[in-house]
Amino acid sequence: MALCAKKRPPEEERRARANDREYNEKFQYASNCIKTSKYNILTFLPVNLFEQFQEVANTYFLFLLILQLIPQISSLSWFTTIVPLVLVLTITAVKDATDDYFRHKSDNQVNNRQSQVLINGILQQEQWMNVCVGDIIKLENNQFVTADLLLLSSSEPHGLCYIETAELDGETNMKVRQAIPVTSELGDISKLAKFDGEVICEPPNNKLDKFSGTLYWKENKFPLSNQNMLLRGCVLRNTEWCFGLVIFAGPDTKLMQNSGRTKFKRTSIDRLMNTLVLWIFGFLVCMGVILAIGNAIWEHEVGTRFQVYLPWDEAVDSAFFSGFLSFWSYIIILNTVVPISLYVSVEVIRLGHSYFINWDKKMFCMKKRTPAEARTTTLNEELGQVEYIFSDKTGTLTQNIMAFNKCSINGRSYGDVFDVLGHKAELGERPEPIDFSFNPLADKKFLFWDPSLLEAVKMGDTHTHEFFRLLSLCHTVMSEEKNEGELYYKAQSPDEGALVTAARNFGFVFRSRTPKTITVHEMGTAITYQLLAILDFNNTRKRMSVIVRNPEGKIRLYCKGADTILLERLHHSTQELLNTTTDHLNEYAGEGLRTLMLAYKDLDEEYYEEWAERRLQASLTQDSWEDRLASIYEEVENDMLLLGATAIEDKLQQGVPETIALLTLANIKIWVLTGDKQETAVNIGYSCKMLTDDMTEVFIVTGHTVLEVREELRKAREKMMDSSRTVGNGFTYQEKLPSSKLTSVLEAVAGEYALVINGHSLAHALEADMELEFLETACACKAVICCRVTPLQKAQVVELVKKYKKAVTLAIGDGANDVSMIKTAHIGVGISGQEGIQAVLASDYSFSQFKFLQRLLLVHGRWSYLRMCKFLCYFFYKNFAFTMVHFWFGFFCGFSAQTVYDQYFITLYNIVYTSLPVLAMGVFDQDVPEQRSMEYPKLYEPGQLNLLFNKREFFICIAQGIYTSVLMFFIPYGVFADATRDDGTQLADYQSFAVTVATSLVIVVSVQIGLDTGYWTAINHFFIWGSLAVYFAILFAMHSNGLFDMFPNQFRFVGNAQNTLAQPTVWLTIVLTTVVCIMPVVAFRFLRLNLKPDLSDTVRYTQLVRKKQKAQHRCMRRVGRTGSRRSGYAFSHQEGFGELIMSGKNMRLSSLALSSFTTRSSSSWIESLRRKKSDSASSPSSGADKPLKG
Repeated sequence: MALCAKKRPPEEERRARANDREYNEKFQYASNCIKTSKYNILTFLPVNLFEQFQEVANTYFLFLLILQLIPQISSLSWFTTIVPLVLVLTITAVKDATDDYFRHKSDNQVNNRQSQVLINGILQQEQWMNVCVGDIIKLENNQFVTADLLLLSSSEPHGLCYIETAELDGETNMKVRQAIPVTSELGDISKLAKFDGEVICEPPNNKLDKFSGTLYWKENKFPLSNQNMLLRGCVLRNTEWCFGLVIFAGPDTKLMQNSGRTKFKRTSIDRLMNTLVLWIFGFLVCMGVILAIGNAIWEHEVGTRFQVYLPWDEAVDSAFFSGFLSFWSYIIILNTVVPISLYVSVEVIRLGHSYFINWDKKMFCMKKRTPAEARTTTLNEELGQVEYIFSDKTGTLTQNIMAFNKCSINGRSYGDVFDVLGHKAELGERPEPIDFSFNPLADKKFLFWDPSLLEAVKMGDTHTHEFFRLLSLCHTVMSEEKNEGELYYKAQSPDEGALVTAARNFGFVFRSRTPKTITVHEMGTAITYQLLAILDFNNTRKRMSVIVRNPEGKIRLYCKGADTILLERLHHSTQELLNTTTDHLNEYAGEGLRTLMLAYKDLDEEYYEEWAERRLQASLTQDSWEDRLASIYEEVENDMLLLGATAIEDKLQQGVPETIALLTLANIKIWVLTGDKQETAVNIGYSCKMLTDDMTEVFIVTGHTVLEVREELRKAREKMMDSSRTVGNGFTYQEKLPSSKLTSVLEAVAGEYALVINGHSLAHALEADMELEFLETACACKAVICCRVTPLQKAQVVELVKKYKKAVTLAIGDGANDVSMIKTAHIGVGISGQEGIQAVLASDYSFSQFKFLQRLLLVHGRWSYLRMCKFLCYFFYKNFAFTMVHFWFGFFCGFSAQTVYDQYFITLYNIVYTSLPVLAMGVFDQDVPEQRSMEYPKLYEPGQLNLLFNKREFFICIAQGIYTSVLMFFIPYGVFADATRDDGTQLADYQSFAVTVATSLVIVVSVQIGLDTGYWTAINHFFIWGSLAVYFAILFAMHSNGLFDMFPNQFRFVGNAQNTLAQPTVWLTIVLTTVVCIMPVVAFRFLRLNLKPDLSDTVRYTQLVRKKQKAQHRCMRRVGRTGSRRSGYAFSHQEGFGELIMSGKNMRLSSLALSSFTTRSSSSWIESLRRKKSDSASSPSSGADKPLKG
């Protein structure tokens, strides 16, 4: 195991010689042992404690514990701090140990797997951990790949083998890898044992799709690429055996290089809480200073008179030093304003919220058997504060299940069906789809309605045949034939699968491939093409080409790609055809279809040979070989002849328009970031209700230069400002505004706008000198669509909003190209769709359909935010009420750091008496039911405005806690000054006073949490009243004879609790204290509910109205009637229903709020707060004019 963790200097290149361990060992490469665990038996305790004490809170409490061990300053026993501290450290340590145990178990399981290694000419069984760089390994079918291997040979012809990469990138389709020809013949052990080739390649890195290296063998050089590599984590499929040379092992493999730690995300409440804890600590120091000064003055003025029988401690030689010691004593006593249980409770609540998301049956997809999953527990409350959603389109808003819908071939469009009058038939009016029974290899699931395309194929139309020939050849699909005629295509993308399937049904059946050939059945005839080169697709090229030689020896390049890319590479002779095809493309994109353009080019033998040689030399280059290859590809993909275009339909997911409409009503802005072309994205925008015909204007930015983009953005802003002036809001904007104010003014403009921007324009808009202009314009729009964007641009857009807007962002996507965006946003959501699980693995939350996002945010997110805010408010309140009593007592005990409460009460207050009720509220509370949360999305806005827990709310809680502590101390103090017991003796003694104050405190905070709880469950009742019962049980036990007999030095006050609580005066004092503490809270909430209710109060009121209506309906149904039935309708009604309907009390909130609550509705104050937040001066109030529910 030690080898796994050994540090090595960074590599510049990797050298590995086959069958030569002695040579390879001098480079000190990592062994194949992996270690994901953090601890072992010896290091666990010190390392885990070191990690835990890096938390500021834990270090703070350790410091307090050390102070309590100093007898001169400690008036509390050490266990008051060590018990909760040890409890917290133990719980965390057990959790960490459990996690690490499973990591150890997983590591051992993987490291001890068996593999066949060629050692001294013999295949031997070795554990994975003992495999070294340079070893030759034999893999068999369905085995995991041991390390990153260079494929040498296989059981398949031409050194071919098939792998599944699900563990690497989540894609379950098979991929093909091929040995280079010179090693593909090394099939038997004797030849492999003599193989001594040396590989020089790139150092270890995390790029899964790239590899560059060279094999030196027999004085020749052979270029190596990713197509020759088998990566650890892959599984060998449909290949009996293969041999590979270990290039990277253990932690150097690409799988392990990609398993780095994800960036830790913190919520805004976390950051605020850290600030508040620092403030509280400052407040604690101030209180300590005040009381220390008081002690010094008291000792100087008064204490010196009592030196005879109340002398100072030996170390104390002056009043000043006494005050200094008193300061530290009070720091210990008052430390409970920041209890350690706060951090534990927060984590428990978040864990509970995460389980609620995981267990939500309404977010479970029956079709895929996929539940929603909270992959982190730290971000739940931030789900209730989202203002910006950045969404991918394909597979996120759409299903990513592609269907070949239309095509354009040689200027003619196919796919539409017309009736006898020549009108385009809608989907429901179409006749039966085409019958493909003539083709025994056709896919029965494929549907196409335009018979003219099949007629063109059968008539032998040259262009149509060439069109489908291109689709059957230009791809990387793998074909599997389980039974004769039963073809199964495994494509890297659904688009490719749809295009190859279309060609298959129209008579051009892709049947099989080898590394050098592709076999296609063209109209029933098997034709084998020689595959000369594949110019693969990537995000920069946005096209793919193949170069093939047909049986007649003719060489042709076939290319398919994005129309914007291919337009620049077509021969000028195709201009007329290009104009027609472009019209068709615009028409298809307008219908929301995904389009590709197809072209071809004939190559002569001499030119191809010369080009292939340059391509080989470029691939052998170690430095910048990718750029060199790209330029060589660019050269051959020019002056192509246009064939046509394809249009593929990707339908919207179920519930997408409703979800977007609902999220928009919750004042969440949705930006779509897609790689599709502009027309397709805009059409999908209309389909999913992001864009509507009611919008004032949709701005489209397509500039190719910086100046053009800046001008288009400026014109968009001017139009928004002009339209606001013409609306007649009663105010005008100044022509020039400070840039800090511009965004807020733009966001207050009247009307609804949308912005659509292309990828090349976005590249300019994201430059440093223009990014603010772009952001200001975009944020003023209701919807933003960015088209033709790269994965990097997606992340840049998210980062831009994070940088300048104090708003929570959420990114949602389903593919590998969305990972950077998901990791950049405050919250990342992965959709487990058709593109593997890379997005899910990088995400914080995952589910299978976009429509579940509304429930994640409006129900779980809103509730999590509400619960966390109520928990924090109550927590700070109860601890200030508890702790500040010591402060007031200091003025009456000579500032001697004497505590009011019994030390056991101080220890148990936060971990027993008050912990469970507040946890129950933090986990289960809700203001309105889930149906109402979805029905009234405006309820989401308080989270966006951070209304429920902020600095103002914190100070209100603190003020209430201090007010409670004043009454908690001074009412019993005043009563006890003159009160007597039943027998006439003086009631006042220290312990009786402590019992009375402690009992008052527990009852007051229990009543307070009862008032704060909005949703009562059996658990809430049990915890609140159970905590009270536990308090009294422990109180009486600690003052019992039994404990005194066992621990006479610890429990001296026998019978004190029983005697004190037997006095009516004490109970009257407790009741008076409770009433005086609670009544102002009740009065304030009553007045607020009547004078200024918030939206949730309004919704709860409507629920009560509905319940009363249902009760009335039930009563009416019970009323019997006799006599004639002819006028039964008139006599069955009761008086008052007309008035009830007119009053709106039986209507939904949207109308009710308008009729009876609008004048004092929370909508208006939320809007005013929003305007304050955005610093918008005299912005028009629209909250009272709009219905609360759209």
